[in-house]
Amino acid sequence: MQTKLSSKGQIIIPKVLRSRYNWNAGQKLSVIDTGDGILLKPSRTFENTELEQVAGILKYSGEPISIDGMEEAIKKGALEHKQ
Repeated sequence: MQTKLSSKGQIIIPKVLRSRYNWNAGQKLSVIDTGDGILLKPSRTFENTELEQVAGILKYSGEPISIDGMEEAIKKGALEHKQ
């Protein structure tokens, strides 16, 4: 497959590839310089983070809940959702 670079620096990504990767108009792409060319990848919604950056972000100040208590709450929520 080949495409051309326009005078404005634009290229057309062939339809077969846009379909394969489910890329539509407005798709944000990251352009990565590989040293031998470029690589296009869909941009991530969120930046990469490490566990240490987000651990503890949701604080819980109540009494500790047992595994059995968590399972019971999940079952209850599932039953309520079915209704």
